[in-house]
Amino acid sequence: MSFQVAASEKQAFEEKGYVVLKKVLSGDQLRVLHQECRRFMDEENAEMDAQGVDNINLSFRDRRYFLPMKLKQSEAIRSIAFSPTMADVCHALLGPRVYFFLDQLVMKGAEEGMAFSWHQDSGYIPFAHRPYLTCWLPLDDVNKVNGTVYLLSYEEAGTRHRVEHVKDEVIQDKVGYFGDKPGTPAYLKAGDMAAFSSTVFHRSGPNTTKNMRRVLLLQYSAEPIYNLDGQPRHWVEPFLEEGKLVA
Repeated sequence: MSFQVAASEKQAFEEKGYVVLKKVLSGDQLRVLHQECRRFMDEENAEMDAQGVDNINLSFRDRRYFLPMKLKQSEAIRSIAFSPTMADVCHALLGPRVYFFLDQLVMKGAEEGMAFSWHQDSGYIPFAHRPYLTCWLPLDDVNKVNGTVYLLSYEEAGTRHRVEHVKDEVIQDKVGYFGDKPGTPAYLKAGDMAAFSSTVFHRSGPNTTKNMRRVLLLQYSAEPIYNLDGQPRHWVEPFLEEGKLVA
């Protein structure tokens, strides 16, 4: 294993629900993932063309794309998701037993990239479950003008538990926080990481720049997450057992 999470960073995660980690991905990994973003975005646009629409689920043509579960179509994503680096992060923040839960590529289009509403990732799962870990890995430098993530600490949100969300029928987002706290924007370089609990409220602003804003999102759980019918919610792939890589 090769990536160190400091004791102070673990403490920040426990207290606030999130922590920022630096230089998680290499330049070579970023370059390959940029190509994968283009490939999967083209595929999504082709599917929109086939259906005669400009919106599929949370994706809106040229404005934003949420492209989940591409791991089995992308060796680049899989090699990062099950890497020693991610093993170190997960061991530090989740413990010695970890399962891979979900991957997503999340992209905001240039100049008119849509915002995303205040939510907990757990708010998208309609039943009780143990909170899991979201690893938000920007593939471009991120800031206020290109749609970085804003995070609310447990204290600011007034809870560290999952709350019920309300669906916005126009943009399909689920919304769970209606307060006036602005949240803390994450200023990150490409390859850094914002790691946060699935019960941390977060949002992202619009992208008003001339370049796309791209993120690889990887999620891990300390126990398998199954739907109420007993079927896996997303992936249920063992990753760590007693702190050792098993993937």
